[in-house]
Amino acid sequence: MRMCSQSHKRLTRMVAKFPRNPQQLQSVTENLLNSFEPQSILSHPSLSLSPPRGSFFHSLKPTPDLTAHLILLLRLFHAHRFTSIRTILHSLLTQHPVSALISSLHQFDSNFVRTLCDMLFRVCADNRMFQDAFKVFDYAVSKGLIVEPRSCFVLLLALKKCGQVDLCERFFRQMVASGSIDIDVRPFTLVVDVLCRRGDVERAKEFMNEMADRGVVRPNEFTYNTLLNACVARRCHKGVDEILGLMEKEGVVFTLATYTILIEWHASCGRIGEAEKVFEEMAQRNVQMDVYVYTSMINWNCRAGNVRRALALFDEMTSRGIAPNTHTFGVLISGVCKAGQMEAAQILLEEMQSKGVDLNVVIFNTMMDGYCRRGMMNEAFGLKVIMEKKGIDPDVFSYGTLASGLCKLHRYEEAKRMLNVMVEKGMALNVVICTMFIEIYCKEGNLAEAERFLRNMEKKGLVPNIVTYNTLIDAYSKNEKVKRAHMLKDEMIEKGLLPDVFTYTSLIHGECIVGRVDEALKIFNEMFVKGISRNVKTYSAIISGLSKEGRADEAFKLYEEMTRMGLTPDDRVFASLVGSLHKSSSHAGIEQNEFVEL
Repeated sequence: MRMCSQSHKRLTRMVAKFPRNPQQLQSVTENLLNSFEPQSILSHPSLSLSPPRGSFFHSLKPTPDLTAHLILLLRLFHAHRFTSIRTILHSLLTQHPVSALISSLHQFDSNFVRTLCDMLFRVCADNRMFQDAFKVFDYAVSKGLIVEPRSCFVLLLALKKCGQVDLCERFFRQMVASGSIDIDVRPFTLVVDVLCRRGDVERAKEFMNEMADRGVVRPNEFTYNTLLNACVARRCHKGVDEILGLMEKEGVVFTLATYTILIEWHASCGRIGEAEKVFEEMAQRNVQMDVYVYTSMINWNCRAGNVRRALALFDEMTSRGIAPNTHTFGVLISGVCKAGQMEAAQILLEEMQSKGVDLNVVIFNTMMDGYCRRGMMNEAFGLKVIMEKKGIDPDVFSYGTLASGLCKLHRYEEAKRMLNVMVEKGMALNVVICTMFIEIYCKEGNLAEAERFLRNMEKKGLVPNIVTYNTLIDAYSKNEKVKRAHMLKDEMIEKGLLPDVFTYTSLIHGECIVGRVDEALKIFNEMFVKGISRNVKTYSAIISGLSKEGRADEAFKLYEEMTRMGLTPDDRVFASLVGSLHKSSSHAGIEQNEFVEL
C-alpha cells in the first residue's frame, strides 16, 4: 500500500530512532502499530532485521494480520534467517489454518513460495499435522514447485513413528505421482519396513515388485534385508527361502546384516550347526565381522549350553581386534553362570573393568543369580556391596534374586527382610516379588498371611499369575486343605488362567495325602482329557497314593505307562512300588521277583 510523502517521512523518522530500552521499545511499537498498517512498517527498507530492532517483530506475533506475517517472512528469507522463519511458522500454525496460509502466497515470487512451502511442510511434519502437510504438498505440486526429497523423507519418518502405515504408503504414492521428486531407495525401503512391522509382509513384497516393475525404484540389499528380517521374525520358512531366492536371482550381494539375520534365523530354530555354517561362509567370503555378529554367535551357543564354543568365539573376536561391548560380556557371563562356572564369570567381570567396559545392573544381577543358584550367598552379597560402591543401585531384580537364593537355603526370615528392605526403598512390587512373599509365608506354614498377601496384590492392581496361584494351591494341598486348594483352582480359571501340570500334580498329591485316591485318579484322568502332559512328579504322586492304599496292580500299570512315555522314574517311585508289594496280598510272587530284579 502506497503512503503519502508526509506519512512516509514520519515513519522513516520513527524507525530510524528505534529505541534500545525495552520499555521504550514497547511504547514505540504500540505507537507504530496504531499509526500505520503492519505491512507498511514491515516493508520499510529502514527497518533492520538485526537486534535490537529485530525484537520489534516479536510484538507482531499476536496480530491476526496474516499478510503482515508473510511480509516479515519475506524479509527474513532475503536475509537468510531461516531459523527465524521456522520459529514464526510454528507460531503461525497455532493462529491460522494451513489452507489460509497457502492461499495467501499468490502475491509473492516463486523462489520465496517454494522455500516457504518446503519449510511449512517440515513444520507440519514435526508437529504431526499430517493432513496439513498433505495440503502443502498438493499446493506445491499444483504450482509446479518442488518439495525437497529430504523433507518428504522427514514426513515418512514421522508417519512411521506414529504407526500411520497406510498414510505412509499413500504419501509415497503421492511422491511418485507428482513426477517432480527424485525418489531413491531410502523412502522406498522405509515404506517396505513399516508394512513389514505391521505384519503385512505379503503386501510389502507386492509393493516392492510394483515399484520395481514401474521403474520407480529398484530394491537394494537394505530392502531385501528388511523383508528377510520380517520373515525371520514371523518364522516363515517359505518366506525366508523366497527372499533368499530373489536376492540370488537379482545378484544382490549378502551384506554383514544379511548374514547376521541368517545366523539369528537358524539359531532361533535350534539349528546351531547351520548358524555355524553361515558364520564360516562369512569368513570364506572375507566379510568384515563386527561385534554384533560375534555377540549373536556367542549368545546362541550359550543358550545351547555350548559354553566352550562361546568362549572360543570370544577369544577369536578379541584376537581380531574387535572390542566386546557390554552386551557381549553380558551374554557370555550369563552363559557361564548358567553352566555353574562362576570362576570364569568372575574373570570376565574383572576383564570388563580392566577394559573400561560399562558395568550395569543387569551384569551384576546375572552374576548374583549365578552365585545364588550354587548357594554361594556370601559371594552374592559381596557383589551387591561392590555394585553399590560403583554407584549402581540394586533394582527389584537384585533384591528378588538374593531373596530367592535365601529361600532355596530355607533362610526364609532373611529372605523376608531382604524383600522388606526393597519395599522400604520405595521400589514398586511386581508379581514375581509378591509371589516370592507368598511362597515364603507358605514355607513358614502361615497360609492365612499368604492368602492375605494375595488379596492385597489384587487391591494394588497387580494381577496374580499361574505361578502365584500354584504356590498357594500346592501349600494348601500339602497341608491337607484340599477343598481350599480346589477353590483357588476354580478362582484361577474364572480369571482366565488355565491350570497346568503343576496345578494338577499339587491337587493329586493333596488328595492322596488325605486318602482320597479315587479323587486323585479322577484328576489324573482329567489331565489326559484336557491334553495336559503328565510329568515324573505327577506319576510319582499318584503311584505313591495307590501304593499306600495297597493297590499295587494299579500302581504297576501306571509305572509301565510312565516308562512307555519315556519318563524316567525316580527313587520315590521305586520306593513306593516296593512298599506296595508288602501291602498287597494279591500280587503274584513271580511278579514281585521280576520287579526286584529290575
